[in-house]
Amino acid sequence: MKEQLKELETEALEKVQLAEDTKALQDVRVAYLGKKGPITEVLRGMGRLSKEERPVIGQLANEVREHIQDAIDSKQNSLEEAALDKQLEEEKLDVTLPGRPVQVGGPHLLTNILEEIEDLFIGMGFEIKEGPEVETDYYNFEALNLPKGHPARDMQDSFYITEELLLRTHTSPVQARTMKQKDGEPVRMICPGKVYRRDTDDATHSHQFTQVEGLLVDKNVRMSDLKGVLNTFAKQMFGSERDIRLRPSFFPFTEPSVEMDISCKVCDGKGCSVCKGTGWIEILGAGMVHPNVLEMAGYDPDVYSGFAFGMGPERIAMLKYGVDDIRHFYTNDIRFLKQYHKV
Repeated sequence: MKEQLKELETEALEKVQLAEDTKALQDVRVAYLGKKGPITEVLRGMGRLSKEERPVIGQLANEVREHIQDAIDSKQNSLEEAALDKQLEEEKLDVTLPGRPVQVGGPHLLTNILEEIEDLFIGMGFEIKEGPEVETDYYNFEALNLPKGHPARDMQDSFYITEELLLRTHTSPVQARTMKQKDGEPVRMICPGKVYRRDTDDATHSHQFTQVEGLLVDKNVRMSDLKGVLNTFAKQMFGSERDIRLRPSFFPFTEPSVEMDISCKVCDGKGCSVCKGTGWIEILGAGMVHPNVLEMAGYDPDVYSGFAFGMGPERIAMLKYGVDDIRHFYTNDIRFLKQYHKV
């Protein structure tokens, strides 16, 4: 029986050394040290031995079991260390390699234009105001001298949510709200923001676009003050060589109302296909605030007067940079946007 135990030990130790992974090592453990293994069978047969042989064989069997178990534990540690070394080797990073370039984005062209307009008017003492894009019918129309049934409402085909709520068609409601809040105090503000109209998208129209509305209300405000502000805007935005002209027009919330043109920068006012041979390009609408609008906002029209103007940043960007289709601003073509990326 001693020889049998020694043979089992030698055989088991060889298989432990040949094990290539933890599964193979576990199979050796079960085969030799399990309940149905040969060492267990030897121990079960000790009843046939004499009293003198039993302690000797029992001690030897335990020693063989311990040797095999120690060999298995040692091999297990070696396999785990090898697996860890392999993992570390696979995950090793070469910190001396150059990094991958990161694509840096930038502000949208319209964002740049809006910020340029805001900075310009802030420099002239105007405040930036904001208002809700979902507006009430009262502020979007009635407070701006457009009562229900007024034919001029048809000029702004609107997205109505309910009979009294709609997506604002211009940013002028912010002017009415600001005048209400000022409670008769002077106002000097602009409001940039998104507006919405039921329009068919094409090269020059969109159902959603941006506007910048301006308002100045104080005592002794004249049309000449409006012209001076607009002339400063035009020269700083399009160049000092640009001239402006004001043409009579109609807006329900201003009286008198005007359209402002700038001299065409392509032909310098001589006439070309861009300005349709006139030498002038329409850029915005403006006028003196209608007395009804002042009165509804809590101002005495006999004491206070003011002017208002509204412009489209998309149109300004198209004229300033020669963009021929308003849809370029919204289709997110990276080739177009990269041309106006300020580093």
